Amino acid sequence: MALIEQTLQTTDPTRKLQIRLFNKHESKQVVVIAGAMGVPQTCYEKFALWLNEQGMSAITFDYYGMGASVDKPLKQIKTNMLQWGEYDCEAIIRFVRANYPDQTFYWVGHSVGGQLLGMTPSTNLIDKAITMASGSGYWRHNSPETKRFVWALWYGIAPLAVALKGYFPGDRLNMVGDLPANAMRQWWRWCKNKDYAVGYEGQWLRDQFASVSIPITSISFSDDEMMSARNIENLHSFFTSSERKMIRINPKDIGEKRIGHLNWFRDKFRDSLWESQILPQLKNNTITHKTQPASSQKICL
Repeated sequence: MALIEQTLQTTDPTRKLQIRLFNKHESKQVVVIAGAMGVPQTCYEKFALWLNEQGMSAITFDYYGMGASVDKPLKQIKTNMLQWGEYDCEAIIRFVRANYPDQTFYWVGHSVGGQLLGMTPSTNLIDKAITMASGSGYWRHNSPETKRFVWALWYGIAPLAVALKGYFPGDRLNMVGDLPANAMRQWWRWCKNKDYAVGYEGQWLRDQFASVSIPITSISFSDDEMMSARNIENLHSFFTSSERKMIRINPKDIGEKRIGHLNWFRDKFRDSLWESQILPQLKNNTITHKTQPASSQKICL
């Protein structure tokens, strides 16, 4: 395995991403791990290394304005969540098709990393997506643990904190993590709408979700303290052109006490979850991989 850290230029000249390549010699599959809101790519390293053990190459990255992809004071970064799809995820997809042209391409999207599939122009260049604990964020559908306080976050804490600091100081508040102001503003607006992003943004985004035609497997957890089953179903219902498979896991059924929203990528789940539930979804031999048009092959690094 060769670990390479490098900078990826997006089509927006003002934004670059820090990515990590876990290259496996002679791999036939490449897996992009798109992280959750506020979770740095380093948290997924052990899962990426495990993918290497299974013979696959893996790629992690930080959205612009998060983790290692912060290149200036956070209050000066104007990115929003739609741009994470339009520029960041788009750049990753184009990079994979240019640099791993003969490999089957999987996308493992954790939480917002699954949502962004509907906000990225070239999603259909992926062969298959697996979403992990990924649902809509409408607060009235959230799990009871989150619903108890999230209304205060969206209607008071977040707007006040952003107004005072110029960004969301999530690390200091022990909520989500530090985030750019525009991303946080967009997120709280979506979370107040019963149809989340597509409800707030309108028909153009609903149509973009509907245009996604890749197979999608949703893996979610009954003890997720943020996403209820209703959140999960709501998000995936927007992918009307995709073949969808929904897997709902009770931790007790795989010999675990708790998984929740932010724990599946920890290596304690190597055997019970990664091996038994995720790996079978990455071993689907019926997928025919897609080729990127030759005119789009060049990627600036």
